[in-house]
Amino acid sequence: MSGGKPRDKAAVMNWIKRHSPSREELLESRFVKPFAHRVAHSHLWRFTRTSVRRGTALGLFVGIFILIPGAQILGVALLALPFRANIPIGVAMTFLSNPATTPLLIAAAVWLGNDLFGLHANVATFSIMIDKGASVGEWARWLLSDAAPALMAGLFVISVVTAVVGFLLAAVIWDNWIRLRWRRKLRRARDQRLESSTSDTAAG
Repeated sequence: MSGGKPRDKAAVMNWIKRHSPSREELLESRFVKPFAHRVAHSHLWRFTRTSVRRGTALGLFVGIFILIPGAQILGVALLALPFRANIPIGVAMTFLSNPATTPLLIAAAVWLGNDLFGLHANVATFSIMIDKGASVGEWARWLLSDAAPALMAGLFVISVVTAVVGFLLAAVIWDNWIRLRWRRKLRRARDQRLESSTSDTAAG
């Protein structure tokens, strides 16, 4: 039972690596290619405790606050340089906001913006507009009400809170993953010593 949690955390790290784009794939992306020379630095692609934590926080913040797929990838790639964040991790985190989660995020953001800042955007109207497939003009009129400031304020709060939680969680997962690797190395070294000792005893 005691080994379950480290294995689960190692599995999370492996999942992130599998679902993160490779360096070549990201640099060839039509969104990033014009800025490839700025994001090709090797330190932005190394998996270290600091870069992974920063990449997780950056990806969650950008992914939730922007909510536009192409802009998310570009935002992570460009902001990774000043923040020295891991780009693959950051890009992988943006996929947590997707067509399935975006309506929920927007509704939660509008509700939160209303509650925290005394705005009066109609969340029910948002749901109705999604259901009926509202036109661009209808969305524009909705945003020109209190919806835009409520949405932006709510998204900002959700993004910051999620990024902080992700930063802390990434540190815990990383530390446990490293600890698990060291335990495995020590166990292998101990087993090798036991095998060597047994062989020497048998030979003697």
